[in-house]
Amino acid sequence: MAPRANWKGFLRLSLVTCPVALYPATSDTEKVSFNQINRKTGHRIKYAKVDAETGEEVANDDIMKGYKIDTDTYIEVSKDELEDIALESTRTIEIDEFVPRSDIDGRYLIRPYYLVPDGKVGHDAFAVIRETIRSMNKVAIGRVVLTNREHIIALEPLDKGLMGTLLRYPYEVRSETEYFDDIQDVKITKDMLDLARHIVEQKSASFDPEQFEDRYEQALIDLINKKRNGLSTTAKAAPKTAGNVINLMDALKRSLASEKQAAPAAAKNKGKKPKKAAAGQREMLLPISGGGKRAAKETAKETVKEAPKKAEKPVRSAARTKKAG
Repeated sequence: MAPRANWKGFLRLSLVTCPVALYPATSDTEKVSFNQINRKTGHRIKYAKVDAETGEEVANDDIMKGYKIDTDTYIEVSKDELEDIALESTRTIEIDEFVPRSDIDGRYLIRPYYLVPDGKVGHDAFAVIRETIRSMNKVAIGRVVLTNREHIIALEPLDKGLMGTLLRYPYEVRSETEYFDDIQDVKITKDMLDLARHIVEQKSASFDPEQFEDRYEQALIDLINKKRNGLSTTAKAAPKTAGNVINLMDALKRSLASEKQAAPAAAKNKGKKPKKAAAGQREMLLPISGGGKRAAKETAKETVKEAPKKAEKPVRSAARTKKAG
């Protein structure tokens, strides 16, 4: 099922306007999440809103916002006062300017969205705006009101649609000066740079996100599957540390030699897609009743044995609970 639009309105470039919808481009719902439970009863923990001084539970109608100005001193702000100053959404993303993509500092990027035509009308106007941005090889900058706050949004063509990225305001970005001032100025020899460049060349590749796996997420899934099937879990040995680098030049030489040894294997596998897990290996298995660990092991063997030759996308359990508090 397609996600619901976060926002619907109009996209405007001067006198060219079309209805559009804004959809989230990323999602965290597929990640494993946990609830907090009572160790003694197995029941889920419920949080209550209580008065910090009296300890009594407070009804939602009696809760308001307050800005802390001193210890135990707050300026009370009512819901009506907040609504009075809230920006009214014009329901229009007005393109104010076009800038080179390289002008946008990566620290200002917040999150991406997909912008698509809303409904059957306006596709021609949408295409005109999209192709205008594409032909100029620039990014369109506009503003959009989401949840009463105005955000800067950068629009750039993505296939048949537009990708809109929310941007931070300058006051939200910390200066690097206070962090970088203590970094020492050191002299690097040409030999060191040459060795480092060779290492970079050996490890150079085109970025392909499919080559990367969320190893912690996979470990969580494996852990839950084992516990559901009554299998034992073993603690992982602590990784060995290489220790401090005594001779930087020696470390660079050993690194380069190591990369050269690994190069033939990397070249052999270049261009190959990573193998996907066979169906059932990553899915959240249902609890097994009867048979204990022995039945669990037999079932696990059957799952691997019966896996189709062509791996399918892992299926997660249908029942997923929302993350608690």
